[in-house]
Amino acid sequence: MTFTTRRSMWILAQFLIGAYMIGSITYLLRRPVSWQPLRRTLSNVASTQPPFYVTGPRDHPDQLTVHLPPPGNHTARANAGFVVLVRNSELQQMLESMYDMEKRFNHKFNYPWLFLNDEPFTDEFKEFTTKATGAQTHYGFVDASMWSYPPWIDQAKAARERERLAGVPYGTSESYRHMCRFQSGFFWRHPLLLELGWEYYWRVEPHVRYFCDLDYDPFVYMKENNKKYAFTISFVENGGTIPTLWKTTRDYIKESMLQGKRYFDNLVNDSLYRFITDEAGEKYNACHFWTNFEIARVDLWHTEAYQEYFNYLDAAGGFFYERWGDAPVHSIFAALFLRKDEVHYFHDIGYKHSIYHHCPESEELQNRCYCDPSRTLDYTDVMSCLNTYMKALEATSSDPQKRVGDLFA
Repeated sequence: MTFTTRRSMWILAQFLIGAYMIGSITYLLRRPVSWQPLRRTLSNVASTQPPFYVTGPRDHPDQLTVHLPPPGNHTARANAGFVVLVRNSELQQMLESMYDMEKRFNHKFNYPWLFLNDEPFTDEFKEFTTKATGAQTHYGFVDASMWSYPPWIDQAKAARERERLAGVPYGTSESYRHMCRFQSGFFWRHPLLLELGWEYYWRVEPHVRYFCDLDYDPFVYMKENNKKYAFTISFVENGGTIPTLWKTTRDYIKESMLQGKRYFDNLVNDSLYRFITDEAGEKYNACHFWTNFEIARVDLWHTEAYQEYFNYLDAAGGFFYERWGDAPVHSIFAALFLRKDEVHYFHDIGYKHSIYHHCPESEELQNRCYCDPSRTLDYTDVMSCLNTYMKALEATSSDPQKRVGDLFA
């Protein structure tokens, strides 16, 4: 009797569980509001890569069309790799980022990884990150020459200024300032990176996501199309962190020109300067490329123009007395120094950092990504500068013969 009762109860429980699962699946399939994002998430992302895609603000008559190279990993590899600044304590978050990168792209192309840390890497970190990829891994130490206060900085004043900026993101963080200074002025001349001799790098950070399958080589694309800088998210900087950055930039360009150094000599109509400022170059609009994702030529930062720019900023003390980030520093220089056609927007690389993410909304890319394009930052979020970037691509000056440097003379 007891056995029969328990057996009956077990059968009844299994029946109820089965009914619940069938009902749940039926609900998901019939639910009108949530099915489309779910279908997008579970769609066949292994579908064929399109030959091109179209993107742009939907109310804009001229959309940006980008033609893609044929899919496949048969092209010669570029001299390139991934550069990561990471701590031992971020191992789990780093493995998450590597999982996405390897799954979406690098298991087909096997580009090497370079990990940098201001502390020696643990054996555990090396072991697990090496196992996470089939490519080579390199581990470098960031010493005090690249991660410390320069002698001209008043550290007591820097501490007071950090407290004054308690209301802005990372306003009181000392290590964040060292990180921004390192990413602005030192990673590209780290001895190990110089030894590897890479032409291009892709910056990767722990705890980020990559949503889209990538069947062509972005490094080769950059090289073959003479691209020197690329991004996927453009963002508005907190003005409280950079109150004197634009004035210091203007002073640098003006002083350089007085010395006969015309570093910023592109015609204004060929330049992206309208991405960061008005036609007269009077004010910085706080737009920048979010540098936690960037693909660029290493030698862009080795140019005399950039090295002198960084040294000028560094001497001014804004990395410590304010909270100058590497994102506005890189972006201001790229927008003023490069031509429009030397900068690329990787719309087809879905990406998330913090609470913000980019998910391609282009029809041609619908089955390439594990994300919901209705939640993308791109053209609708007030924190995005992508509309400004698109307008800058088409901006023309009332004086087309003017050079970028002339704006600051």
